[in-house]
Amino acid sequence: MNPQCLRNRDQGVNRANQIKFESASTRSHPEARPGGFVCVAVKDTGAGISLENLPRIFDPFFTTNDVGKGTRLGLATVYGIVKQHGGWIEVSSQVGVGSTFAIYLPALGAARRPSDERTPVAADPPRGKETILLVEDENSVRMVTRLLLERSGYHVLEAASGPEALKVWESAAPDVALLLTDVIMPEGINGRQLAEYLRRKKKSLKVIFQSGYSGEVMGNSAEFLRQSNSYFLQKPCAPHDLICAVRRCLDGLPAQHEQVGIARFPF
Repeated sequence: MNPQCLRNRDQGVNRANQIKFESASTRSHPEARPGGFVCVAVKDTGAGISLENLPRIFDPFFTTNDVGKGTRLGLATVYGIVKQHGGWIEVSSQVGVGSTFAIYLPALGAARRPSDERTPVAADPPRGKETILLVEDENSVRMVTRLLLERSGYHVLEAASGPEALKVWESAAPDVALLLTDVIMPEGINGRQLAEYLRRKKKSLKVIFQSGYSGEVMGNSAEFLRQSNSYFLQKPCAPHDLICAVRRCLDGLPAQHEQVGIARFPF
């Protein structure tokens, strides 16, 4: 951390401290680039973050809280906003002492030289118009996923459980092109059972399974994945990766682990 950035750290929040980096990334500031920046630091005296969890705190859906507490999207949202504005976040933490989050944003009017390093801009994710049946029992995750899909042009039908998905299917089966479902769900029907049932009704249905667990949670359905060309997507997953996986699955293309973070069930 930069001492200047944390000059008023006893007050918890440091406002509008300007910092100028003369060179690109260093060991203490791995994402820095030449230019002027404003640093805002927030420090707490809480339980701190373990070294094991620290690299994952900005992952969507990652949490150390009990089930049902929080949306698991707070830090991921902050990270995305800061990145979109050309900044970055540095975190230091010690268990039992607390954590410090330092947010660096480009200073308004800061001069940029042609030689300044630029962060590569990811290509826009592919769009579509198909109808997707989204089945997810956690409300906040379902809401965010639906917004992502609709923003990419898809028509989304949603359900919070297997039985609810069957009711939606009854009235919309001809239109549904893809089932995007969590694996572990309440009310007696899990994602694997739901997919197998719907595939018997409509063989052309594409399927993407999602789970916070590894592919082993799919149990004995490896043959189903093989025959149906289904995808298994492990949470957390970046929005761009999810949208790319949806498009590839709808197009009947094989999963690309190295490109979009999708992994087939290990046969």
